[in-house]
Amino acid sequence: MIIQLKKDISDKQKDALIAEVQQTGYKITEVKTQLGDYLIGIGKKDFDIRKIGQKEGIQDIHIVSDEYKLVSKKWKVAPTTIDLGDGICIKDGDMAIIAGPCSIESEDQIRKVIGHLKENNIKMMRGGVFKPRSSPYAFRGLGLDGLKLWYELAQEAGIKIVTEVMQVSQIEEMYPYVDIYQVGARNTQNFNLLDELGKVDKAVMIKRGISGTIEELLQSAEYVFSGGNEKLILCERGIRTYERASRNTLDLNAVPILKAKSHLPVIVDPSHGIGLREYVTQMALAGVMAGADGIIYETHEIPEKAYSDGQQTLDFGQSGLLSDCIRKTFDMRKSFDLL
Repeated sequence: MIIQLKKDISDKQKDALIAEVQQTGYKITEVKTQLGDYLIGIGKKDFDIRKIGQKEGIQDIHIVSDEYKLVSKKWKVAPTTIDLGDGICIKDGDMAIIAGPCSIESEDQIRKVIGHLKENNIKMMRGGVFKPRSSPYAFRGLGLDGLKLWYELAQEAGIKIVTEVMQVSQIEEMYPYVDIYQVGARNTQNFNLLDELGKVDKAVMIKRGISGTIEELLQSAEYVFSGGNEKLILCERGIRTYERASRNTLDLNAVPILKAKSHLPVIVDPSHGIGLREYVTQMALAGVMAGADGIIYETHEIPEKAYSDGQQTLDFGQSGLLSDCIRKTFDMRKSFDLL
């Protein structure tokens, strides 16, 4: 069960409430986030929540049968909105567009990408400064210095930054310069990292694991929420299957399922999802029609010269066309009442 506490609950009231719930055989864990205080009760015994639902200090109480509790829609029906400031949000009923290169390479590259994004009214830029690469000899990012440079230029342009954090030690040093921490597919079950991201007051986007299930993605989000951070975004980026015709298999089934199971916004990444430039547009638009709250994709002035993932990266012309098509497709989706 989830018990949402009132902000003015006294310690005496809370202690009495915990003791009463524990007497029913439920184990209680207290969770404090930037938005609320909760008691999470875990137990198998049937329990009539009306017995305690009217007690002082309780704002709301729900029975949630899912293994994941706080990210479940069975508790919070209203969709979560991620407010990044300056009127930039990721939310249900809207279409967020996040675009940028796989890797941040240079000041010149950053300026050109930002110029392209501004031309197309795209307010969020993706890019990696710490890159987890399959080969230890591949380009692995510009690191913190690259992030600081990127931040300076993005701030001037009113662009929000989405970038991957790979380890616990990077969280604090990155904090002043990021708007959304991205947890990549290789780190989706790095529970130490997820625990620490629960302690920060910034948005976290969790990508589905390379071979991860929908349930595992939701459990990863639960780690961050239970650690104290409610600002969460889920990202479907394709999973590894036996198919070899594409880099991954973009599981668009996951979009409506996640939207039904969780109150968190859902983003689709068609660049990693299929891994082939010529099909990224089709899969992005399919993601929009599947019900996604946003699309994140890769773009570079000259993809063939990109330091990483050029084969799945759109050039600026293709990117501009895609951003326009995303908005038109979203308008079509709304007209069909498919939100």
